[in-house]
Amino acid sequence: MVVTTGCGAFAFATPLRVDTLIEFAVDEVLGPRAPKDKRERTLRSTLAGFRAGTFVIDVDGRFFERLDETVMCAGVARLRFFLRHAVRTTT
Repeated sequence: MVVTTGCGAFAFATPLRVDTLIEFAVDEVLGPRAPKDKRERTLRSTLAGFRAGTFVIDVDGRFFERLDETVMCAGVARLRFFLRHAVRTTT
């Protein structure tokens, strides 16, 4: 967030929605030289898979299943994607 906004205040703790984190992750993976249309297609398909429940996201040890959930990120957030059948949920 600091890089995209230029605001140093965000470096301490930034609340971000899960969909924004996914967007940042897609951009990071594809790199700066990826064509814009590829970025858009990849983001759309990733978000569609998440909405369909194909996978969940672990952000710094917490699992998220909804795009509208907010994550408080301090420093660097580590995202891991898990297929839903690979995650055991406790109830």
